[in-house]
Formats: sequence, C-alpha cells, structure tokens
Amino acid sequence: MSSIHRTTEPTQESVKRQVYSPIEAYWDAFQEWRKRETLRTELCRLTERELADIGITRGEIDYVASKRGIATSHHSPWVGQNPPGMVT
Repeated sequence: MSSIHRTTEPTQESVKRQVYSPIEAYWDAFQEWRKRETLRTELCRLTERELADIGITRGEIDYVASKRGIATSHHSPWVGQNPPGMVT
C-alpha cells in the first residue's frame, strides 16, 4: 500500500475556477431559464390538436415547461425495469 506524503498546491486554474464559479452558476441558471421559456413559447404556439397529439393540454404547458412533468431516467421509478403492464 502506498501513501502520498506531499501536499498539493492549488493551481492557478483551480483558483480561477473557484473565483468564477458563482458567476458560472448564475449563467447556467439563466441559460436553463431561457430554454424553459423557449419551450413554453413553442408549446403555446401549438394548436389544441397538436398538443393532444403529444399528450398534454394547454393548462399543462407551464408544468411541462418547468420540467416537473418530464420524467428523466434518473428520476423515473422504473429505472432498470419495465412499468407494470408493459410487455417487451
């Protein structure tokens, strides 16, 4: 078994990353907000028939655009298995 007996100094890159990380966090949040607003706008432009084709109603647009209505693989309760009644 080996051990490390020296300390490592933070590099200029890691120091720079720490300084700008709050700005990056705000920028990332802003970009996510813009994506949600773009999705909301695109969904609002669809007709009732087009919305029904994708399985949502006009009243659900805000919910879906906020990503609360979208199940992703890491949030899905069926990760690694099929939902009940699904035959493969």
